[in-house]
Formats: sequence, structure tokens, C-alpha cells
Amino acid sequence: MNGGTVPLRDDLGDEVVLARPVERIVSLVPNLSELLWHWGLADRLVGVTEWCVAPPDGFPHARRVRGTKNPDVAAIIALAPDLVLANEEENRRLDVERLRAAGLAVHVTRVRTLAALPDSLHRLAGALEASGDALRLVADIEAALAASEPPSRRRPAACAVWRDDPAQGGDEEGWWLLGRATYAGDLLDRLGMEVLPADPEGRYPRCSLAELRALDPEVVLLPDEPYAFGPADAAELGGVGLRAVLVDGMDLWWWGPRTPGAIARLAQLTR
Repeated sequence: MNGGTVPLRDDLGDEVVLARPVERIVSLVPNLSELLWHWGLADRLVGVTEWCVAPPDGFPHARRVRGTKNPDVAAIIALAPDLVLANEEENRRLDVERLRAAGLAVHVTRVRTLAALPDSLHRLAGALEASGDALRLVADIEAALAASEPPSRRRPAACAVWRDDPAQGGDEEGWWLLGRATYAGDLLDRLGMEVLPADPEGRYPRCSLAELRALDPEVVLLPDEPYAFGPADAAELGGVGLRAVLVDGMDLWWWGPRTPGAIARLAQLTR
């Protein structure tokens, strides 16, 4: 479609009126920046966040507009984008409202389950006129799921997301875990892990080290983002009898073109 405007809906059901063609895009979500690069649309990105680091040097002509939680709204407006991409969890609703109040079109994504991913990809592709790319990616994801052998039994596992200052020490130190009502929690569930705790308070429950031990997981996953868990954290958990495995945080949070490979890699943990 050339010229004119077209009304679409984002993942939250909000109307997004786009001018055609969409040639100038600001992405406030690292995995969406990577997705556009994968779809061959990186040259349309005029603005990205400081956290849009994959692929390396993938956006040499895009202006950095600070972070996902503190974007430079004035700078984004000055870039005069045809579309701003955001995410319900990565970005603040306040910033989305400010951008829309300035007359910018903002498409907000929401993916809390693996099953929700295809529709989200298709909606985004519809906004960018990239339906063929979305179809191919969805097919790759479905193929990866079909190729992942279901485990003979579900493996109880906890996945840490953050921890309070380790200098505090003691069993009262807080460990923030991945809950089941999240994209990453649902992904692990689909691959055969019983994500603990079974009935969490909130999407990212907090527990003490003693409570984490009491969950009795067979494995504790330690991703390298958003908290940079490393060998020292794994050794600390090993010291109290918990087996910890370091994993790539992007496999858990960055849905999109890396999802097929992430499914294959994470499925290995259930075998």
C-alpha cells in the first residue's frame, strides 16, 4: 500500500493509525530491533535504545535514545518517526502516552505465552508490511517445537531473575524468581520444566535463600540478564546444595528470530 493512512490494532487492542509507507521507525525494545534487522528493515530504524545491542553494529545510523525505562521522549519526537515500537513490560505506559500525545503512532507488543507469539508477530508484520517474513519465522518456531522431544518426566526448576545485594548475605537475602505467568515461564513449561514456585505471588516472586532451597528444584537457571548472574552465583548456590546452570538470558527474554534456536538449546536442559 502506497500513500494514505491505515488503522491497525496493537497487542493491547489500541488503534494505531499509520501513514504509508512506514519508513522511519524508533524501537524502544531490544528484541524488536533485532527482529527488524532479521526482517531486513534495519535501515528504517532512526532510533534505538542503549540496550539494542544485537546484532553488534546492526544499527549504525540509528540515534541512541537512552534506555527502555527512561527514553528521551523529546529526542524521539524530534526524529519524527512514522512508528514507535514498544512493549508492555519493557516500557512504561507513561512514555507511550507521552509519545501518542505528541501525535506519534506507537505499536505496543505483549507476549506472555509462546502461543501468543505468532499473533503478535503477524500484527507487527502487518504494520510494517512484512507478512511473508512473519510467516517464515512462525513456521521456523513451530518446526523447532516439533523437533524438541518431550521429556519422559517434567523437571522441577527455578529460574532466578534478580537478587538483592549479595553483600547482605544470610538466608534473608532476596532472590527474585521467574513466575509461570510470563513468556519465559511458559516457554520453559512447554519444554518440560515444572517452573517453581507452583503458586507464586506475582509474576516475579521474591523469596529468601532458605525458601529457594525449600522449593527443592532439580536445577536453578541463572541467566546473564537482566541481572548478570555468573559462576560465583552458581558456586554460592552449589554451596547450599542447589545445582545451578548458567543460561543465555536472551534465549529466555528475546522472543523473535532467536526463538527457534532458543527452543533447541533450552530443551537440552530437560533431558
